[in-house]
Amino acid sequence: MPASEIIVLGRLVEPYGVRGWMHLQVYGDDPLSWKNLPVWQVGKESGPWQGYELQGLKAHGDGFVVAFAGVADRTAAEAMKGMLVGAPRAALPAVPEDEFYWADLVGLKVVNQAGESLGRVDGLIETGANDVLRVVDTDAAESVERLLPFVAAVVGKVDVAAGVIHVDWERDW
Repeated sequence: MPASEIIVLGRLVEPYGVRGWMHLQVYGDDPLSWKNLPVWQVGKESGPWQGYELQGLKAHGDGFVVAFAGVADRTAAEAMKGMLVGAPRAALPAVPEDEFYWADLVGLKVVNQAGESLGRVDGLIETGANDVLRVVDTDAAESVERLLPFVAAVVGKVDVAAGVIHVDWERDW
């Protein structure tokens, strides 16, 4: 399956135990709703992606652990460390108008209140306290990276259809 059709939902962090379970870093909401997905895609952003049947998913501490068919021991789980997990957009529920998948934000233009372009979203970083937009401005003399907290005080409006995120952030911050 082409990488462009996959919505990234999280990342496999490290093995958990000796039976193939893995810690799952979740991008977004509670993954227990993903139990309905018969096959999860595992791979790297640029691909290739491979389908795995879900064998188990449970809350563990302040995170989650996951098990896939065919990943039966710690060695197999270790080989998947750092890989992304996702699903085809068509298999995921539609999101309400004021919500979006992280993947929908990547590539959007970021504009401040003065109408200045700050660059485009290159990725998101989960910090624990709040998510952070990684914005890269390649129009400057030298490429500039800005890290903007994804909080209501900074992000005013996200318009996925128009391809723009409006923020309260000065160009020289």
